[in-house]
Amino acid sequence: MPGAFITSALLRFLTDLRQHNDREWFNAHKDDYVSHVRDPLLAFVGAIAPKLHAISPHIVADPRPSGGSLLRIYRDTRFSRDKKPYKTNAALSFRLAPRRAVESPGYYLHVEPGFVFMGAGLWHPSAEALHAVREAIVGHPKEWKRARRSGLSHGDEALKRPPRGYAADHPLIEDLKQTSFTVGEQFTDRQACARGFADVFIRACRREAPLIRFLAGAMNLPF
Repeated sequence: MPGAFITSALLRFLTDLRQHNDREWFNAHKDDYVSHVRDPLLAFVGAIAPKLHAISPHIVADPRPSGGSLLRIYRDTRFSRDKKPYKTNAALSFRLAPRRAVESPGYYLHVEPGFVFMGAGLWHPSAEALHAVREAIVGHPKEWKRARRSGLSHGDEALKRPPRGYAADHPLIEDLKQTSFTVGEQFTDRQACARGFADVFIRACRREAPLIRFLAGAMNLPF
């Protein structure tokens, strides 16, 4: 694959944005955002798209600058007390479903100075999807254990009590209490800025493909 996509210039821009999170500063540095953040990450999407397609032809890696895999830098402040207009991280999302309106598992890359990580799975699913995954866990326990072999994240968001309809002594009750089904792998800034990071990310995605496959099957989605 080509050289580094995430660079010290990208991380520096996000650091500066944290210190100057206002429209006047951002508009004055919009060209820096495009050249150091947006365009390199879109190139990253394009570079790894064939590799993700090899994991599953249904994973969407869309390098368009708007409406694709690159998430918006703009925050939705309508229902937040924090009115800062911009996110201070950059993020990429690679989902199984081609339309955002369709709920699906997938991969995620979070880029923030000092906090770069890959996420895989299903985060905060709807009640319907959550029930479908729990039923799949109960119905296919061996497959589930293989799928989540590296352990789940978001344990702090788990239910305190068993969900309704599931016995407290079920051998997988701790998994059934989960409200998200995700795993993650963190990288240093140095790793993220290395020339081979795209391959490192793909290897991490490949390791967690069994989880994505299981979740997709539970939700009747192709993988």
